[in-house]
Amino acid sequence: TNNEDSFLLDPAMGLYLLADGMGGAQAGETASQLAVESVADFVRYSPLRDVNTLIEGFQEANRRVLSRAATDMSLNGMGTTLVGVLQCGEELAIASVGDSRVYLFEEGILFPITEDQTWANEVGRRLGLDDDRLKAHPMRHVLTMAIGVESALRIHSYSVRPAPGVQFLLCSDGLHGVISHETITEGLI
Repeated sequence: TNNEDSFLLDPAMGLYLLADGMGGAQAGETASQLAVESVADFVRYSPLRDVNTLIEGFQEANRRVLSRAATDMSLNGMGTTLVGVLQCGEELAIASVGDSRVYLFEEGILFPITEDQTWANEVGRRLGLDDDRLKAHPMRHVLTMAIGVESALRIHSYSVRPAPGVQFLLCSDGLHGVISHETITEGLI
């Protein structure tokens, strides 16, 4: 009933962000919006455009979400996933925290770039659970990292030099957790 996703599409700045908030009442919405605004502000005023710029923007978002939650008890426990793509010349810097994803779509094939920070991916796979068991496991959606949860933030980062015509998809688990990989691919063709 409540969409807690926030996003930014800013071709002029070369910045694309998607956040999926979590927390009670309006806390998830606040966390996702604050994270997106924080990264955009950081990148806008940064003299450099590289993967470290995006990582530092994510760290700033984490500080702001933690600070806001500490000063407003109604937002206590809020957090958000966050993925971002920053154009850096011919390369794209990509960063992620949580289980929102960035995919590369090339020649009709959808490739995941980011890796989920979830119990299923980081613990269940190491325990040897197969995909079918992971999809039904009660811990499958438990995040192991999110913006605004703790001050020590693990950010996954990637650099990609895409060929002309390659598309990227940023999405939350509201898409990839509900719609099959094949259906998402068909929708992009």
